[in-house]
Amino acid sequence: MALDSYLTLGRSGLRVSPFCLGAMNFGEEGGWGCGVEESERILQSYLDRGGNFVDTANFYTNGHSEKILGDFFAARPGLRDRVVLATKFFGNMYPGDPNGGGAGRKAIVAQLEQSLRRMGTDYVDLYWLHNWDAHTPVEETMRTLDELVTAGKIRYVGFSNTPAWYTAQANTLALLRAWTPVIALQVEYSMLARTVEGELVPLALDAGMGILPWSPLAGGFLSGKYSRGVAAQDTKRGQITGGPTDAQYPVIDALTAVAAQVGAAPAAVALAWLRTRPGVAAPILGPRRIEHLDANLAALDLTLTDAQVATLDEVSAPQLDYPYDLNRQVGPMLQFAGTTVDGQRSTVYPPLLQDTTRY
Repeated sequence: MALDSYLTLGRSGLRVSPFCLGAMNFGEEGGWGCGVEESERILQSYLDRGGNFVDTANFYTNGHSEKILGDFFAARPGLRDRVVLATKFFGNMYPGDPNGGGAGRKAIVAQLEQSLRRMGTDYVDLYWLHNWDAHTPVEETMRTLDELVTAGKIRYVGFSNTPAWYTAQANTLALLRAWTPVIALQVEYSMLARTVEGELVPLALDAGMGILPWSPLAGGFLSGKYSRGVAAQDTKRGQITGGPTDAQYPVIDALTAVAAQVGAAPAAVALAWLRTRPGVAAPILGPRRIEHLDANLAALDLTLTDAQVATLDEVSAPQLDYPYDLNRQVGPMLQFAGTTVDGQRSTVYPPLLQDTTRY
């Protein structure tokens, strides 16, 4: 596989690369990103290899991320239209202004205009709601986004970090009113963060939304930089957030073992595993140096065996919220009565083993 082996994103006609380039680290504001020159090297390398999908947000590095992208494309006429450029709204960049962020009409329109100015473009290909706004009616948010599509300022709509019930409500409303639907979900998803499999992944599969995992290496914990009893090297963010917990090391150990089996870096194995998960379209890479990008893209050439995937699945299996785990544990037993349905085997509900004709 290669970055130019494109796929359609969700239930749409938008073609994107199998890995998205995240620009959260473009700019040094925040303490762990990279400067303009390295940001442009990373972006150029990604594009040279056939990548076409770039993601940022209005407040990443205080707006500098969007500005770096805008300056890069301005210096290369015609290139911007060849790229799927995505950004997000919600983050308030104006202390003291209650309408500076969120998902109300005034806030959305103003944030988009500011993003368009920083990026030097007149449209955004994919516009993400970055978080759930509990203070704005969902009708207002979805109608505003549809109006912006009609105006030609955005092409598609995505949601990030929103509850499943809210996402379903918003998408159903859009479909019923012939507004622009949600085509993709951007969610935290990695071997160390799998709780999205309870509600959000099933929603995405049912509604035809592509899944874009952010932090697919769990903030670097799955990159190979961390091992028991050894201080991590080359990890600016790790110096700020700390290292993995004792509960996370069994997953890291299993990942390292599989990486040794296949002769690849743990980061590549973690990304290759993530691409086997149902519904995953394009994990978002967040390199801080071009060497990080090269190491991550090695996942394109890596195929794990079923046994290796099963090993990583088992060691990283999440504890999910009620009622998902309850349904997973007893659902097949209660409904299938010892038969196999859609490849899923079941046992018999214990009272049925004692007397099936008592009443």
